Amino acid sequence: MDTLSYKTVSLNSATVEKNWVIVDADSLVLGRVASEVAKIIRGKHKAGYTPNVDCGDNVIVINADKVRLTGKKWTEKQYVRHTGFPGGQRFETPAEAKAKTSRLLVERAVKGMLPKTKLGSKLIKNLYVYEGTEHPHDAQKPKEVKL
Repeated sequence: MDTLSYKTVSLNSATVEKNWVIVDADSLVLGRVASEVAKIIRGKHKAGYTPNVDCGDNVIVINADKVRLTGKKWTEKQYVRHTGFPGGQRFETPAEAKAKTSRLLVERAVKGMLPKTKLGSKLIKNLYVYEGTEHPHDAQKPKEVKL
C-alpha cells in the first residue's frame, strides 16, 4: 500500500540549477538588502531548497556606494576585529569602512547572515559587489530583482 503521494526531493551539487541575479542597492537600507541577498545566495527562495547544499544563485550587487544606514549607525555602529596579538582589538565605524571601499559594508552584512560553517564560506563566494553600475558579468545574462 503506497499512500505517500509525494517524495521528498533533496538536491545535490549535480542537480542544482544556479542562476545569476542582479540587485540594485541604490538608496536601499543596508540590512534589508543584505537579508534578501543572503536568502537568494542560500537558495531559500527555491522550492527544492536543501540546507546542506549550495543551491542558491549567484548575486551581483551594484551601486553599493549608495546604500543607506538608518539612525546614527554611520557613527555609532562598530565593526570589531582582532589582530591576534595581545591588545589587538580594533574598532571601525561604517563611515570609516566606506572611506576605504563601500563594498565592505554589503559584504560584511551578507556574510553575517550566512551560516558560520564550511558551507557559509562557499556561499559567500557567490556574492559579487560593485560600487558603481558597471559590472563584468554581462555574459551570464543576470536577471534583475526588485527589492
